Amino acid sequence: MASNWVDFASVKQAVPIAAVLQRYQVQNLKKHGAELRGRFPIHKGESTESFHANTEKNCFQCFSCGKRGNVLDFVAAMEGCGVRDAGLKLQDWFGLAAGNTSGAKTPAPAAGVSSAPEDKLAREETAGEGSGENKPLGFQLQGIVHDYLYLDSRGITKETAEHFGVGFFPGRGSMSFRVVIPIHNAAGQLVAYAGRSVDGSEPRYKLPAGFHKSLELFNLPRAIATGERGLIVVEGFFDCMKVHQAGYPYVVALMGCSMSERQERLLLANADMVLLMLDGDEAGRKGTDEIMLRLGRSVWVKDVCVPDGKQPDQMSGEEIQELLKK
Repeated sequence: MASNWVDFASVKQAVPIAAVLQRYQVQNLKKHGAELRGRFPIHKGESTESFHANTEKNCFQCFSCGKRGNVLDFVAAMEGCGVRDAGLKLQDWFGLAAGNTSGAKTPAPAAGVSSAPEDKLAREETAGEGSGENKPLGFQLQGIVHDYLYLDSRGITKETAEHFGVGFFPGRGSMSFRVVIPIHNAAGQLVAYAGRSVDGSEPRYKLPAGFHKSLELFNLPRAIATGERGLIVVEGFFDCMKVHQAGYPYVVALMGCSMSERQERLLLANADMVLLMLDGDEAGRKGTDEIMLRLGRSVWVKDVCVPDGKQPDQMSGEEIQELLKK
């Protein structure tokens, strides 16, 4: 009986409508404040904006056919099933225990909703520095979709996604149905893909076995190519993309809140000035202090103090520009 029980209230509270749209790979929705608008994915409709999904109220409405409701109603409409069966599907897809959301896998953040602190590679992948080098990959993933709803919900434009090679991968393999992020070494060779789940599945970030993130600085080859001898250092992939998007292409990411000896050598070899823009939390502040002490012996280094509780990827382009101008 327990496996057939649906806690409707818990499902509606735990699952964002944006995460469900991502699972169905609904594309070409435009943001209008708290709403995502486009064609209704069932009948498509005549109007290009007949379908509205409100990410704050967690509901939808189609002004063409009149269908409306919450995430349960949306899945029921898409699957042609009853609300109860829709609830069972949502509980299964997002790892929700019936009657208990405390043990649930957290769905991907909806558009306009800040990601939780644990939604960072820095908190999830703690592999040591390892030895040797990360071997270049002998392949590239094909069919990556750059214009994807999850990226839009994180404030990443299609142009930025294409620049970084980031997008949804619909193919087969360990990165299947994840947003993939190519990682290159200092020589510009592709050495790994990081895969970010978009439907709440674990692990949030997946890295290939044998890859050591502490041996690389994300985006270093592009930052070097700018010719600048000053580098902005952030923690995560999306922090890096948002700072680049704000007009600062000479930015690299530690892929964590600490700096390895190898990353220190890479920074000293490629920068005469370093601006630290780590997260405005306890781990970020601690990491900033430690990195400033180490780099300060050799280069000019300054803390770009991100507001308390904030991450660069949660800030607008204007906020990032204002912070760096200071």
